[in-house]
Amino acid sequence: MPEQDASASEQRKLKKKRYLRINIFFFIVFICFVALILRLGLVQIVYGEDYRKEVERTEDIIISNPVPRGKIYDRNGLVIVDNLPMNAITYTKFQKTTSKEMIQTAERLSKILELEEKDTEVKERDLKDYWITTRPEKAAKKITEKELKDPKLEDKDRYDRQIERITEKDLKEISQGELEIAAIFRNMNAGYALTPQIIKKNATEDEFSQVSEQLALLPNVDITTDWNRDYPHKEIFRSVLGKVSSSTDGLPQERLDYFLSRGYNRNDRVGLSQLELYYEDILHGKKAKIKNITDKGGTLLETETISEGERGKDLILSIDFELQIEIEKIIEEELRKEKARSPYADRAFLVMMNPYTGEVLSMAGKQLVRKNGKFEMNDFALGNVNTQYVMGSSIKGATILAGLQSGAISRSTVFYDGGPKSLYFSGTEPKGSASSSIGSIGIAGALKKSSNVYMFKTVLKMLGKEYYAHMSVPLKPEAVQEFRNSFSQLGLGVKTGIDLPNETRGQEGSTISKEAGLFLDLAIGQYDSYTPMQLAQYVSTIANNGYRIKPQLVKEIHEPADDEQLGPVSKPFKPQVLNKVSMSDADLKAVQAGFRQVFLTGGTAYSVFGKAPYHGYQAAGKTGTAQSYFKVEGRKNTIYTNNVTLVGYAPYEKPEVAFSVVVPHVSSAGTLVNKEIGARALKAYYDLKEKRQSGQTDNGNEVEEQSKEVAE
Repeated sequence: MPEQDASASEQRKLKKKRYLRINIFFFIVFICFVALILRLGLVQIVYGEDYRKEVERTEDIIISNPVPRGKIYDRNGLVIVDNLPMNAITYTKFQKTTSKEMIQTAERLSKILELEEKDTEVKERDLKDYWITTRPEKAAKKITEKELKDPKLEDKDRYDRQIERITEKDLKEISQGELEIAAIFRNMNAGYALTPQIIKKNATEDEFSQVSEQLALLPNVDITTDWNRDYPHKEIFRSVLGKVSSSTDGLPQERLDYFLSRGYNRNDRVGLSQLELYYEDILHGKKAKIKNITDKGGTLLETETISEGERGKDLILSIDFELQIEIEKIIEEELRKEKARSPYADRAFLVMMNPYTGEVLSMAGKQLVRKNGKFEMNDFALGNVNTQYVMGSSIKGATILAGLQSGAISRSTVFYDGGPKSLYFSGTEPKGSASSSIGSIGIAGALKKSSNVYMFKTVLKMLGKEYYAHMSVPLKPEAVQEFRNSFSQLGLGVKTGIDLPNETRGQEGSTISKEAGLFLDLAIGQYDSYTPMQLAQYVSTIANNGYRIKPQLVKEIHEPADDEQLGPVSKPFKPQVLNKVSMSDADLKAVQAGFRQVFLTGGTAYSVFGKAPYHGYQAAGKTGTAQSYFKVEGRKNTIYTNNVTLVGYAPYEKPEVAFSVVVPHVSSAGTLVNKEIGARALKAYYDLKEKRQSGQTDNGNEVEEQSKEVAE
């Protein structure tokens, strides 16, 4: 019995321990269950919304699509630069789009589209990208096992090594038929994801129709209307209008950061030069903004238009295009005539502007260029602001004003001019005027007869000296600077401020401080160089009684309009006075009177302007001739030539137009080409004015016909 009792007691103890363990186990399970319930409650109730948002998270990607650029008109509303619409095929790459899918689409497109030869030219790097995509097994062998396992190498590093290891032999595997596919594939990869890329611009109606019918088989391909810059008048004034990049070229590399910081895309078309560049912010317009909504995996969920965009604003130029066409004809005809007499004459320029407002009415330039054994006439209007020449006696009005301002001479000062080689200075050849002995003359006579001697003696007075034979010209750099400062008030030797990039300020002679005698040459326009536009500003400043006005090519900016009519004015340009000269009105009147004498009997311009109808225009101004030098390729010796110039304004009493003419490198100083161009240009101006006043206005078709004649 005692043994049985002991056994039963042990069993009870064992049973209690078992129940205790079970209870502990169930308690632990209960605690875990409670913790799980609490955790689920926390996740659902407290953080549930956050987790739901994370699951449903999307990304908003804003894409800016380009719009057509603003148009450019002349002062009378004639379209000079337009946008030509054309059919275009585009491709939009999505974030999950694979290269293999793109190649398949490119293959289908290649069977529909016929690319021009220049569009199928693919760079070596693009061919390597294509080779890797179309030959994955061979491309994989370009990477070693060690490189595949190297944790320090990223996929980009391995891809770069594949590119480096593709040989010329590998690229020869790409057949001629694949080049078009490779070109299309390149265009597909050209820009950002979700941004349409142009695969072919100016697609034919048949291509446009076929792509439209097969859009279901061409994922991410679309049809749209694109545009090209159009120049209805061909090459007339083109060098000033400037250029626009293509969608293929996109942003210029040298200004990439500038444009990217202003919200441009890499493939945006932008102004590259001249007016298109200077007014890029105006012409570019407001791009259409589209929001693409994607999930976190990159799948496009929704597209939302934020803004429709607006094409660029329109520019109204001060240029009178009908007058421009006539003047270009005149320059071309006279330059061809001069070429027969002067083998090195290859260019001519004319600027015509309103002296009171600075509005440039015409800015013409032509250049003869030999091509295939023949001379072609190219537009060189831009040469009026970015090329400089010694201008000769045209600048003598500035010399007189410098002498008057300094007090070296007065309006009544008279000097004796003994003609050619009548002045002798130490260390230099004899100097004098070009014509025979003039005798005693004042300011008006000095300008009328173009007296060099009067200018030389004026400079000597500024140096505090009286002329005597074989004297040394004293060295006074401060007097030279005073002289140039006086010139700059009139527009010579400083930038005119015209609304074009890269205007030159001319060029100063480099040895004036060492050779004081060169100061004398500076006074007759034989040392410093100026641009034709500076000459026009200089003579305008004299014509308008001393106000240096900024030349302006753009007259107004207009808001874009949906129809063919101009929109409302956004910004008019008012005349901008850069400075008022410090010379007195009486001194200016003295120079104006001398300028008038130049065009009257005995004056240096009378041989042409004394003829009918030119004498009726009541012009005033100054002729000029300067010795120049011409370097011929292949020759050691420098050829000595002449630059002939002319500045003027009309009518004398109430000037409404000022002009400058520059014809470099003519053979004979006695040529009349500068005067013929100036006289004929004035006639074109007044003929057109009379025609319009009588109501015989030209329509666009007539101007277009005239521009075709010039182009031909």
